[in-house]
Parts: sequence; C-alpha cells; structure tokens
Amino acid sequence: MIHLVLGGARSGKSRYGVALVADYVAKGYECLFVATAQALDEEMAARISRHQTERAQDELPWQMLECPLALSECIEANAQENRVILIDCLTLWLTNQLLEGDAWCDAKAALLRALKTAPGAIVLISNEVGSGVVPGDPLSRRFVDEAGWLHQAIAELADKVVLVCAGLPLTLKNADAQEC
Repeated sequence: MIHLVLGGARSGKSRYGVALVADYVAKGYECLFVATAQALDEEMAARISRHQTERAQDELPWQMLECPLALSECIEANAQENRVILIDCLTLWLTNQLLEGDAWCDAKAALLRALKTAPGAIVLISNEVGSGVVPGDPLSRRFVDEAGWLHQAIAELADKVVLVCAGLPLTLKNADAQEC
C-alpha cells in the first residue's frame, strides 16, 4: 500500500502522515521513520533537532533512519509485510539529489522500482511546490519541474493520494473507494 501525502509548508501533511502510521500500528504494524533532511546550515539543524524531539515524544514505537540520498536502497532493505515506512520528505530528497550531481534520473527510476515491489505500507510526504510563481533561476525551475513529475509518477503508483491544506485532507485518489 502506497500513500502519497502532499501539501505546502506547515500544511499539516506530516501530522496527517503520522496519523496514517498510527492506524497501521493499531493493526499490529511496526513503524519506521525515514528522514531525508541534511543539516547543511544552523536553521536546518535546529529544524531536524525539533523533528527528532517530536518523534521521541510520539506514542508510536518509531525505528529511525536517516537517508538523504539512497532512498530506493533504504526501501528495499527495510520494507516488509507488517511494517509501515514513513518517508519525510520527498522534496528534501529531491533537493539532495539535484545538489549531488547528475544521477537524478537513475535515482528517480530506482525509487519508482522500489515502490512498485515493496511489501507492507509506505507513506511518502512531499511538498506541493507547483502552485506558486515560476522561480527566477534555473535550478529552482528544475526543482519545481522535477518535483511535479516525481509526484505524478508516484501518484500513478499510489493506492491513495491526499493533499493537505490548513490541516484538512483532501483525497485525490483512493484505490479502495467503491464507485457507485
């Protein structure tokens, strides 16, 4: 089961993703938190520290992994039946990939392959960045384009896609829903 949770900054998307994980834990699943952020400056280090503190205060029995680049390998090594993996977030992973060099296309393809074959449940959190103005520099424009294409590719694979705005979830896709 693949869940894609999209939203803007401070939209409530991570909180929604954690609630999904809690539902799986209530059914007996183990839970793994995969963080993709890198502390490249003081503000990001403080943000990461705050998120780590929040996870430690959760009532969920998190296992924690940091995976800023090798996300497909992380999924392949850790996905299993009766485990839910929360990946927070895809757009930070994309940023890391674009800053790393020319391997983005291979990394994206590997991620999609890993998601297609992963057992258990995966909750992917990502920032919806395509609703704003067109960025003024080439790297930022590429980031917005690649994020949009990545979201489309994962949404096609996903069983459920939710957009969170102001803490409210809007279901965009639900493969479990019965049609009239």
